[in-house]
Amino acid sequence: MVKFGAHLYLWAEKLDVASLKYIKKIKELGFDGFEIPLTELDSIDIEKTKKELKRQDVIGIGSLGLPKDMDIVSSDEATRRRGIEFMKRCVNAISELGGDSINGVVYASWGKITGKPRTQEEWKRSVESLKEVCRYAKDYGVTFGLEPVNRFETYFLNTATDALKLAKDVGEPNVKVHLDTFHMNIEEKDFYHPIKEVGSMLGHMHCCESDRGMAGTGHVDWNGVFRALSEVKYDKWIVFESFTMDMEKIAASTAIWRKMAPSADALATGGLKFLKQMAQKYLTK
Repeated sequence: MVKFGAHLYLWAEKLDVASLKYIKKIKELGFDGFEIPLTELDSIDIEKTKKELKRQDVIGIGSLGLPKDMDIVSSDEATRRRGIEFMKRCVNAISELGGDSINGVVYASWGKITGKPRTQEEWKRSVESLKEVCRYAKDYGVTFGLEPVNRFETYFLNTATDALKLAKDVGEPNVKVHLDTFHMNIEEKDFYHPIKEVGSMLGHMHCCESDRGMAGTGHVDWNGVFRALSEVKYDKWIVFESFTMDMEKIAASTAIWRKMAPSADALATGGLKFLKQMAQKYLTK
């Protein structure tokens, strides 16, 4: 049965002691899980976070966009090594927090644009780096989800087809594909067929509206999304990821220039209500 999660970026730009209060909020709003950004890993107090997750009966899910100085497709070996070792630290952290997955732009640095298509050498570096990380993560029961994102955020992986190919080239049992309807709306021809193509390799799902606003208020083909999820027997996470102008750093990096809803809470509750309705219609039969 699917579980529903919300990303911390709705309310805070990093997980530190001050933002632990949002775990309780997420629970009160009706979510099962909490997507934790791992980019600022050193800000996380593992013990206090673990206690709060347990207290609120909320599951932690890892979210990561690799920084540019940790690019695992870089021609610089030291940069690649930093990325690999950082991802191993992320594995340790999410495992300690009781989570079992890290999803996102984990195959190259997020936001890097070269002005050219990816190269075969870069692909090879990504495969080799991910193999090492996934083999390390296997002992911790942690899975990595490769998220193709739109062309304005990366040149490396934009479509479900490419993400599936990369996952198969890595070839480890704990590497999956992570799809996001916001990015699919830009890069895919439709929503149904990419999900069907990925099939059992689909390990994580971000259900976001076409404008990154409240799910159900834009032109994402939600019937196509959930029909495909039903047909591939998807039973993992459905995470609502959106952003507000209040999170200035995140808003700047994700191009949120206008108010998407009256508040982050309104975005979350409205989006969750809609997604649960769709799941009830398609995923409970």
